Formats: sequence, C-alpha cells, structure tokens
Amino acid sequence: MGKSEELFARALERIPGGVNSPVRAFGSVGLTPRFIQRADRQRIYDVDGRSYVDYVGSWGPMILGHNHPAVLEAVERAVKDGLSFGAATQQEVEMAELICSMAPSVEMVRMVNSGTEAVMSAIRAARGYTGRDQVIKFAGCYHGHSDGMLVKAGSGVMTAGIPDSAGVPAACAQDTLTATYNDLESVERLFIEHPNSIAALVVEPLAANMGVVPPKEGFLPGLRSLCDQYGAVLIFDEVITGFRLAPGGAQERYGVLADLTTFGKIIGAGMPVGAYGGRGEIMRLISPSGPVYQAGTLSGNPVAMAAGLAQLRWLKSHPEVYTHLEQLGDRLWKGLRRAAPENVVTEEGSLGCMFFSGDPVVDYTSAKRSDTARFARYFKFLLEQGIYLAPSQFEAIFLSDAHTEADIDYFIQEVSLWEEQDQNGAPLGCLNKTV
Repeated sequence: MGKSEELFARALERIPGGVNSPVRAFGSVGLTPRFIQRADRQRIYDVDGRSYVDYVGSWGPMILGHNHPAVLEAVERAVKDGLSFGAATQQEVEMAELICSMAPSVEMVRMVNSGTEAVMSAIRAARGYTGRDQVIKFAGCYHGHSDGMLVKAGSGVMTAGIPDSAGVPAACAQDTLTATYNDLESVERLFIEHPNSIAALVVEPLAANMGVVPPKEGFLPGLRSLCDQYGAVLIFDEVITGFRLAPGGAQERYGVLADLTTFGKIIGAGMPVGAYGGRGEIMRLISPSGPVYQAGTLSGNPVAMAAGLAQLRWLKSHPEVYTHLEQLGDRLWKGLRRAAPENVVTEEGSLGCMFFSGDPVVDYTSAKRSDTARFARYFKFLLEQGIYLAPSQFEAIFLSDAHTEADIDYFIQEVSLWEEQDQNGAPLGCLNKTV
C-alpha cells in the first residue's frame, strides 16, 4: 500500500468520502485519490514521489503554471505584512480597478471567497434589482452548491449521477427554471410561460462542467436579446472562462456582454477567492450602498489579492501568454482527434474534453451518452503514464502557459497507444510510470 492509499484510509475515518470536495474523489474511475505534496510549473508530485504533467491546474486558475515567480514573490511580500485584517486594504481597490479594466462589462465589483458565493450573490443582486424571484439555468451547467443552483447541475453532481442534492428544500428550488443549453427555443418557452417573474438567466458562456460544450453560433446573442426583451438580468458565470479564454474572458472572445459576471479562483492565482461585478446601477444596490445584503469577513483577503494582482497584471501585460495557450490547444485538440478518431473532442482555446461517443455533444443529454467506463480505462492508463487529468468524464482539460509542445506531443502519443491497446483488448501499460 502506498502513502496515498494510507492517507485515504485515514481520511475516510474523519472526512466524508475521504475528500473535501467530491470532484477530488477517484471512485468513478475505480481508484483512490493521489495525495499531492507539491507542484512546480506544469508538474505536480504526490506523496509517493510520483510526478505527473498536470492538466487540472487546481481546476483552472493556474493559467501561468504552478509557482510562477511573479505570483510567489507577491505572496511572500504580502505574508510578511499579515495574513488577514478584516478591514479595507489598498490591494482590494487595485484589484477592483484591474478587473474593471479587463472585463468588458464590469463597472463595479465586489470580492467574495468562492465561485459559489459569487453566483449566489449575483443572483440575489439580480432579484433585488428586478423585484422578481425566478431564475433560469441550464441542465448540466454548474454554478456552485447554493441550494437554488443544485438543480440538474453538472460537475461533481453529474459524475456521481445525482440529479439533485438531498437537503435542498423544495421551496428553495421551486424558483429555479431549467432550460437546455444551446437551445434558444427552450429558453424562450420559459420566458413566455413566466413573462414577468424571471429575475435572471445564469449561464456558463462556454459550458465546462458537463465536459466542454461550446455555444452554438447565435446562442449567446439570442440569450442577450431574450433577457433584454423580458427585462431579466443576464449573468455570465465566468468562474472557469474568466481571464482564461482572453484577457476579457468569454465576453471578449464571443462579443456578447452580460449584465453581471461571476469570477472564481483565477483572480487569486489559485487562492480561495471569487468576485461578482457588472453594471453600476445593479451593483450599487449592494450593501452598504443599497438594500441587497452580502458580507464576508475574509472577502478581499490581502494575501489572495496580492497573488491575484500579480497574475492578472502578468496576463494583461503579456498577451503572448494567450497566443501560446491557443497554439498549445490547437496542437492538442487536433492531435487527440487523430489519435482517437471515433471519439468526440470539444474545445475552445485552452479548454477541451474528449467524449467517448460518436455523437456530437451539444448539451447535457448528449454529454451523458459518453461511455464513462471507457473514460475510466483511459484515465487509469494516462495516470500510469504520468498524465494527470480530472477523474471525471464531465470536467475540462486545462492548459497552462507552463506546458510545452513536448508535453502535448507526449499526451497525444500516449492516447494513441491507449486507443490501440483498448480497442484490441490488450493489457493497458505499466503501473505508476513516472515521466
């Protein structure tokens, strides 16, 4: 038994399921989690001394790679001044100014502590602004674990096969209406049925919690038009896409602006942080300037702000990062299509996914058709070859600026080898290979 297995056995005694977030569990792929000890650039290292090329990147925020020198230096300076004050700081003002300068629709922003908190707070602001209660979301899109959003959610809920969560009162979910991603008619029907009661529509502009599912042409502009027509607030959940698909996120890439936008851990370079922002007339309703209450003792934590400022400033001043990410993505997604041509590769820039299905993947229903047993075999093989992916069919592959063309070519090579062996029923590689 390795050290990871020993730690997992201990964790099961004191932590529900042995993990502090379901997406870290390896149960759906028939393994126990790897316990990670350290990371550097594009690699992570577990407690048993194995090295992996990391394609999770703490679920997205490590866009520059692990331990980027500018981020590390900023954190080291901030730590010396204190870990937390529970008071206003210069860093949070600079962060707000920086986000507003980069995100095209954001005029004001409020810092919070997670993506879940950001979405929950944005929805409350939208309800306060409109005086309405109902919210439209999309099946398979994950917006955190607040009660009203755990209705046909993606991510870990989808992996576990749980359509909704126990412990959510029916009254908390009754104002959540569910539409089909990439299907404007399903959205329009809900607006027609509830013309004066929908406060907001919340969407991942690029769905990345049921695997990666790009928006069809016209889908996002259509959502913008429907929200305008019916007086609803359009909320883009850019916890994954924000500052990743472009310096201005999905809104810059697709040319569609939201009324409110939510951000996650990328604005803290991986530290626990989130934010929501948007039009000034909505954001000014938030306490203490308005009647919509939201608070947080650790919001705008000085160390998290220092890390996030360093990362976002680097991204803003180094546009070649995005060029490199696009090149790496283009190389990987094309290579995976060659290596496993009967499968479906979906992608956008530095985010992508391979579905074990021959059918196009455009929404929650088509994503669920993927052969998850085959994904588990693929995951195990690649892990043994030193390639670390999310242990779920329904999560994204995240590229970072620290990845190299050699990393990408190795990934493609190993997928090609796996495909050949899996199709022929041959033994799948050697255990615990380190590269």
